[in-house]
Amino acid sequence: MSNEQDLTPLSPEELESQSGTALPDKEVASILDLNADLDLAIDAAAPIDLAVAANANVAAPIDAAASANILSSGSTSQALSDQGVIIDQGITADATAESTQDSTIDQSNDTVEGADTTAGSAAGTDAAVGDAAPLQEGVSAQEATDPALLPDGTLPDAGSITEDLGPTLDGNLLNVNVDLAADADIAAPINGAVAANANVAAPIDAAVAANIGSVDSEATAVAQQDAIINQQIDGAAEASADQQSDLEQ
Repeated sequence: MSNEQDLTPLSPEELESQSGTALPDKEVASILDLNADLDLAIDAAAPIDLAVAANANVAAPIDAAASANILSSGSTSQALSDQGVIIDQGITADATAESTQDSTIDQSNDTVEGADTTAGSAAGTDAAVGDAAPLQEGVSAQEATDPALLPDGTLPDAGSITEDLGPTLDGNLLNVNVDLAADADIAAPINGAVAANANVAAPIDAAVAANIGSVDSEATAVAQQDAIINQQIDGAAEASADQQSDLEQ
């Protein structure tokens, strides 16, 4: 037998006595209130002047031979590489690089508007000093200057104070107000000069012979290289950089 058969249904009077309470409206509150006001003025100037002069001779003869026997029986592998190189390089020239830069940069006309709060705060201070209430009869100067006492010399009612703080505790937990005003002047004149004379020669000779997994095989590699290189440079490499900058920030 099920226990549900032993349950006694509610009577109409008991159902009418039941009541429900509507839930209050859900309020959305922000934990962090951030207000950022950025006022930036940036002037950037970077004049760049570069001069490059070069004289170069490049020679790179390459000779290579490769031979291989892979999984072969009774085979012969030979590689022969013979290279004869005669290189005569001569440079009769002057490499001259001249760079002249004259920069006039004026970054002094920038103005950043900012809020002036000193006048308002000073006026408020003067008003507070000028509007000081006179002492009441029967109240001493110490009692009047005590922040815990009311003007009549009595202590405030704690209950009324806590009730008045209720609305002030509602809302955002942290309020952040950022006001940033910045004025930046950046100037970087760059001047450079490069001059070079170069002779480059790279003769390469290679021979490779291999027997892999073979029986009664012979691998021979012969590499012979004769290189005669004569390099001569008759000249001057001069680099001159002249920079004149007039900056006003």
